[in-house]
Amino acid sequence: MFDLDGTVADTVALIIASYDHALNKVLGQRCEPSVVRTWIGKTLAVTFAEGWPDRADELADTYRAWNRANAHRMITPYPGMAELVGDLAAAGIRAGVATSKGREAAEETLAIVAVDLPVTVAMEDTEVHKPNPAPLLLAAERLGASGLPTVYIGDAVVDVLAARAAGMDAIAVTWGAGEADALASAEPTAIASSVAELRTLLLG
Repeated sequence: MFDLDGTVADTVALIIASYDHALNKVLGQRCEPSVVRTWIGKTLAVTFAEGWPDRADELADTYRAWNRANAHRMITPYPGMAELVGDLAAAGIRAGVATSKGREAAEETLAIVAVDLPVTVAMEDTEVHKPNPAPLLLAAERLGASGLPTVYIGDAVVDVLAARAAGMDAIAVTWGAGEADALASAEPTAIASSVAELRTLLLG
């Protein structure tokens, strides 16, 4: 199972710009990219409620509108990811996406980068989100993999924590939003610094 943002698709610049736009338009504030990177992997509702509970809904609506308007311009593929996903399917390995992103936006993101993965679990599907294991456990159930060896691949500490809490292996990737040292400190099963390294871990 794959995380989406910063793992399958390079959406990091778009996310940082979307947060900055929302905070600037609604509150007249700017945000540091290094801080925004620590928010990636959480839902918008959680992030905005933690920082600005009285304006959380307005901030989220403003974020989503700007994000969707600029998605095609700013989202880019990670070289080799589409081919890796195709090879997993050819090898008979069930795979899908478990993301904190809304389903419609997640499906649009996958279409932009031309990666053939189903959105197995999206933000709307569970009441709690990463690092809680519920989204990953539901994704495993929907893939018919409950109780089978499963790995979750993500670029954020919350991805590693959710996988470990779900009893799954975790592969942390360093090409997304997460800091390599922080990812290592979360004790993933393995770390991949390139799609080629991820391919070796998954397919040998």
